[in-house]
Amino acid sequence: MRVLADIDEAERSVTASARPRGRVRVNSSVPFGLHHLIPRVPAFNARYPEVALDIVLNDRVVDLMDERADVAIRVGPMAASSLMARKLVETRMAVVASPEYLARRGTPQTLEDLGGHDLIGFNFTRHMDGWPFVTAEGQKLIRPVSGPATAGDGETARALALAGAGLARLSVFHVGPDIEAGRLVTVLEPFNPGDIEETRAVHVGHGGRLPSRVRVFLDFLAEEVRL
Repeated sequence: MRVLADIDEAERSVTASARPRGRVRVNSSVPFGLHHLIPRVPAFNARYPEVALDIVLNDRVVDLMDERADVAIRVGPMAASSLMARKLVETRMAVVASPEYLARRGTPQTLEDLGGHDLIGFNFTRHMDGWPFVTAEGQKLIRPVSGPATAGDGETARALALAGAGLARLSVFHVGPDIEAGRLVTVLEPFNPGDIEETRAVHVGHGGRLPSRVRVFLDFLAEEVRL
């Protein structure tokens, strides 16, 4: 057993001292990939010129082994598993719409007003129950979502909202720049339950057993991604 321990320690020392090189296969959610990962690729390449990133964007649940991915970046609760995860950021959710849509359809002031609006939902399981709200009396409820369009990922929902297709419930981390620029407007904030969604980088292995190319990528994300 001592021999095996010495071998493990030697491998960890080599991994820690070796210049990171090779390919990191990253499977990222679409919004995070487009707005936060891809813009930072040049900086990562400059810091680690011998590490190449192989990036795939989608919002479905993936198996790291089946997808042959080193890292999966996902938003929302994580199911129990043997995988390791590093939290990158947490953010609250908000209902948003374009100024053009609100000018055309009116700004909802109460939860009852939602009956007269188009709600942009998601067509994957985690979001199919509806939107959570809290009433003026403090009661929590789920509002079913229906409208002329649904989205398969957060970026599509954002694009639909920007196009004036209806109200969407998205993370402020995702649409914060749109809100600041006036392209989207938050509505129904008094009824916002204040729920938080986390973005995590999920990976296999930890500590000295993590390849240096993957470790530096995870460290880079944790350092660079800030709300």
